[in-house]
Amino acid sequence: MPIHDLSPSFDNTALAFQYKSDSELKKARFLFKVMSNPWLVQIGTRLTPWSIQAGLPVKGLIRSTLFSQFIGGETLEQTIPVAEKLGSFNVKVILDYGVEGKQGEHFFDQARDEFVRVIDFAATQSNIPFISIKLTGLARFELLEQLHGRMIAINKPLLERYEQALNELPAALLNEWGRVCSRMEKICFHASTKKIAVALDAEETWIQEPLDALCAIMMELCNKSAPFVYNTYQLYRTDRLEFLQAMYQLANSRGYISGAKLVRGAYMEKERKRAAALMYTSPINPTKEATDELYNKALRFCIEHIGHFGVVVASHNENSCLLAFNLLKEQGLPSNHPHIHWSQLYGMSDNITFNLAHAGCSVSKYLPFGPIEDVVPYLMRRAQENTAVKGQTGRELGLIQKELARRTHSA
Repeated sequence: MPIHDLSPSFDNTALAFQYKSDSELKKARFLFKVMSNPWLVQIGTRLTPWSIQAGLPVKGLIRSTLFSQFIGGETLEQTIPVAEKLGSFNVKVILDYGVEGKQGEHFFDQARDEFVRVIDFAATQSNIPFISIKLTGLARFELLEQLHGRMIAINKPLLERYEQALNELPAALLNEWGRVCSRMEKICFHASTKKIAVALDAEETWIQEPLDALCAIMMELCNKSAPFVYNTYQLYRTDRLEFLQAMYQLANSRGYISGAKLVRGAYMEKERKRAAALMYTSPINPTKEATDELYNKALRFCIEHIGHFGVVVASHNENSCLLAFNLLKEQGLPSNHPHIHWSQLYGMSDNITFNLAHAGCSVSKYLPFGPIEDVVPYLMRRAQENTAVKGQTGRELGLIQKELARRTHSA
């Protein structure tokens, strides 16, 4: 097992970009320069979805720019060379079928079948330990919203709230929810039999309650001997550390391992705007510093209880990633402990991913795939986040330019 003599240095660009050619690095430099311009990003994120819907010939341009930077391929099979290339540098893959926004029972069943196919594929690969799924790809948003509203009106523990809310649900909605549960159970149980982990993405706060309950039920079904089902905790929420601790207590009392994917959060502006419009207290931390503090507290709690937790450090924050490494070191645990995993988005933060891999950590790239028209919402979020997150684009650009200069000097 790896020891901790080799602490990762996130400034080592030779390791960070070892898998990219000079031309690939120059293309990445161009893309991040474009994303550093908020005006261009604002125009692009409005025009691109419209151009796709209008049938304009823009797919080639998207495919050669944002798509190639952030997406693994249009089909599952097209991800194979990407996964193999990452695997040659000891970097694993979390596969994500990146289709969003489709509604209807037929599409939900199609998504379920595709997730099962992804699991079967992952089980044949040596470096794909996880897949990622979204409950909104399997359930109608309005159904989740209605069930959430009923649950938060009940002052009881999570699963008791859930059971009471189901008892109060009209028969038609109860039957619809039953089909959602059946889809989730098929995916999670199939994954656990294939020894592939499933990370369930977090959603907006006003539909999160039924997701949390269903995820806890799936964990009890699948996580008896090892963590195969993971819930995602958005630590920009003021209540998530307390909820994480409650889920640990629930898992302990029921005899299973809790799975926790720790992220900072994805819907900050939307959450704050909705809270202001409906005049309720924002569920989001007031400052980035408060979020960082909660994230690191959650990370510390998980690693202190690592025997009862599977944890994914899904972060582009160098301090948090290094903290996880050092917390393991403090406890005398190996950096490739089977209950901990680091992950960053494909196309971003290579300085974290590849240096962690070099230090012996279990680390992956989150790798979406799907037809261009279906992954456009994901691509637009990547462009917006790189513009909005203070310092992110500058950091990426600086590291790329440093590596190009190093290669020129050493040539």
